[in-house]
Amino acid sequence: MLAQIAGASGAVASQAVSEAIRAGEYDLALKLVSQSPEASKTVQARLLLIADALRHEQIGLAGQWVKSPGADVDLSFWAPMVEAWGAADRGDRAGAMAALAGVPKDSAFSPFVDEEGALILLKFGKTADAEPLADRAIAAAGARETRLRLAFAEGFQKAGDHKRALAMLQGMDDSAERIAELNSGRLKPMLIDTAAKAFSEQLLGLAIEMRRSNGIAGDPFNIVQIARFASSDNSDATILAGMLLAERDQIDQSLALLRSIPPTDPFASESLDAQAKALIDGKRFPEALALAQSGIHSPGATADDYSRLGDVLSSMKRYDEAANAYQQALARSTGENPGELWPMLLLQASSLESAHRWPEAKQVLDRALAIAPNQPLILNFLGYADLEHGEDAKTAEALIVKASSLDPNDASITDSLGWALYKQGRIEDAIDTLQKAAAGDPAQSEIQEHLGDALYTAGYRFEARYAWRAALATADEDAQARLKAKIAGGLTQMTAAR
Repeated sequence: MLAQIAGASGAVASQAVSEAIRAGEYDLALKLVSQSPEASKTVQARLLLIADALRHEQIGLAGQWVKSPGADVDLSFWAPMVEAWGAADRGDRAGAMAALAGVPKDSAFSPFVDEEGALILLKFGKTADAEPLADRAIAAAGARETRLRLAFAEGFQKAGDHKRALAMLQGMDDSAERIAELNSGRLKPMLIDTAAKAFSEQLLGLAIEMRRSNGIAGDPFNIVQIARFASSDNSDATILAGMLLAERDQIDQSLALLRSIPPTDPFASESLDAQAKALIDGKRFPEALALAQSGIHSPGATADDYSRLGDVLSSMKRYDEAANAYQQALARSTGENPGELWPMLLLQASSLESAHRWPEAKQVLDRALAIAPNQPLILNFLGYADLEHGEDAKTAEALIVKASSLDPNDASITDSLGWALYKQGRIEDAIDTLQKAAAGDPAQSEIQEHLGDALYTAGYRFEARYAWRAALATADEDAQARLKAKIAGGLTQMTAAR
């Protein structure tokens, strides 16, 4: 079979390599590439070959694959990274830093220069020089902030600088647990001190950006798989792979990957969160609840365990219990910065509001706003909820306007602003604003329903039904009956959106 594939057309062989990578059959993928010159020209094949060379500490060979011509993407922009780590592995610190300095400002990897520089300096024990680079890398890390904080902390620890290692963990909402992990040696798998581990992390960063693009930049799954191949210690990559599978409704495959992360791993809690979400998305609520309950019944249950339970209970519409779970999570929060508590407060407020406990929800929202007064999510939630519960419309609008000024591209906030205008009878202004929201997120049912209500009120009956039909396509079960009634008989007091 292998010989038949190798002898097939380049397109068939390349597809076979891609499928092998997707399945995690890396040895098979490498065999297919070695027997099909055409297959080796795809970007996935070349990335796999680079990862394989780096795993075997063959820096020169990795460099050749980076510079080799391909059928799709030119990978030469990766050369400075490979050269830098090659120099570092040879003990040439000056050469490594010079290679990084050669990364063009407009390169896709210019954001990685501080990160790689800090890691390489830590490899040489130059902790004072590494610290400002690490700080800048963390500030720009986005979704990878926790991963980088842990990697840098372990790097400083290995270099004998415990004070700077601790500084990398300060300000995290679970800093006490992370410091305990550092002191016990549990953060050792987080260390990035080889070319292969660095390449794995670069691939992970690339995959996260591809995922953020919503498919515009391509499917990130195989990139994540190659990251896992480059470094088996990269549990963050394994979690992302599991999440991507769950998004494709491959729940069992997702769970198998996520369950492969041992309970001693620093990202074990994140793995459990991803498992719970996969089960919720798959409507497997009893399994999700059993998973969450096992966490709170274990010795030393943490804020994360209770927050996970709250998420599951909320998805099951058991809102009173969810609010109590979030309260338990807040009580167990050990973060040094009170400003880090607002996301949990927002979750608790949402559960209380859904449980028809609005006065309590408002108190929680006010507390959240007091500690994070410029957080647009809080401002929008409080403003919109005020509208729903008949609070002063002008005050609600002011909160939403502030949220919109802080995050003008958030379609949900724009929707709230349009709805505030609608509630005040400013229908034409509301329609203009809601149309902007719908253009920003056309798949969001609530926005389309609001737009439909505003259009109908203004006399645009045909356009209103078009918007309601768009809303119906993605509406949850609770909203479907209301939307169908409006499409059939028009807007009434009973069918108006909230």
